[in-house]
Amino acid sequence: MEVFARNLLNGISFGMVLFLAGSGLSVVMGVMGVTNLAHGALYMLGGYVGWTVAIHFGMNFWLAIFLGGLVSGLVGLSIERIFLRHLYKQPNEQVLLTFGFVYIITNLCIWIWGGRPRMQFTSPALSGLLDIFGMPYPITRLVIIGIGLIVAIVLWWLQDRTRVGAIIRAGMDDKEMTMGLGINLERVSMLVFFLAAFVAGVAGVVGAQLMGVHSILGLDILLVALIVVIVGGMGSVQGSLLGGVLIGLIDTFGKSLFPQLAMFTMYLAMVVILLLKPSGILGRRV
Repeated sequence: MEVFARNLLNGISFGMVLFLAGSGLSVVMGVMGVTNLAHGALYMLGGYVGWTVAIHFGMNFWLAIFLGGLVSGLVGLSIERIFLRHLYKQPNEQVLLTFGFVYIITNLCIWIWGGRPRMQFTSPALSGLLDIFGMPYPITRLVIIGIGLIVAIVLWWLQDRTRVGAIIRAGMDDKEMTMGLGINLERVSMLVFFLAAFVAGVAGVVGAQLMGVHSILGLDILLVALIVVIVGGMGSVQGSLLGGVLIGLIDTFGKSLFPQLAMFTMYLAMVVILLLKPSGILGRRV
């Protein structure tokens, strides 16, 4: 029973990292119709910045999360304002451009931080174990679950309970009509892109507590984030949360029960969802 409970919590905590990594990508693809393959590189950039702030300068871990998200958000916004805004409704060009930025950001990170992987880091205040019904469990993973839930609630509130969220949903359904009503959808798109990149940077810092940071993390996390988007559904915060947790649980229990097949379990889940519901579990048809 303890093994099951531990795997369950491990899967949920890993799933929260996947949710944070995939939610921004899902919203950008659903709202703006932009395939931003540089999203994984922004995750990696946030992880490196957070590592530098938390370890090298010895600052507050929560400040590291904020600065990691802020740097990724500003870089992502710069990419959108300078390049991507000229390529709307040009998916092939978007893919080529953003995939090029994966290599640009990766090489800049190698130039700044070197090619040596950075190991997992945790704030001293978050280290240690907490007794859960007689089972010692790392406080770090519980904090990751808490951060993921807080971000999910905030994003859900922005999407479903605010005027900006209503504009976003209207733009997803009919962009031309929304602009015809006098709404500055371009400004809203800027906000969405910055927020998506900011969350990717936050995810990089949070995820570094489990996986560390290394120079090929951008491509690794991009692939998993795309799986989360496909499984949960594009353009839905709830779908990204469900997809992230589901993939996290499948991956964790797969490694525990079927270690020889562990690297294929999440891809199998993606294939099943594509066969049964191509738009994703909670995806919107756009």
